[in-house]
Amino acid sequence: MCVALIGGMDRLERQYKNEAERFGINLKVFTKSETGLGSKIKGVDALVIFTNKISHKAKNEAMDMIKGKDIPVFRYHSSGVCTLRRCFEKLTGAPRL
Repeated sequence: MCVALIGGMDRLERQYKNEAERFGINLKVFTKSETGLGSKIKGVDALVIFTNKISHKAKNEAMDMIKGKDIPVFRYHSSGVCTLRRCFEKLTGAPRL
């Protein structure tokens, strides 16, 4: 399963990826607005947006990319590792390994 994370903190990127590995998830992390963000998240199975740490432009670009597709979107104001863990638990239906 591949999940894109939009937002979050640069200093936590390694921890976000470690948490994803525990759930068997391939995580693409975008902590800043990037050129061509929409094409970089193409083909993901789910989208997680940390709304307090990303621009409206980046959020809108990601949302436009998945519009009309059956991709679950999780929006959280908090950008901590525990928040991401709870999201993965909801997504996979299993507690952390």
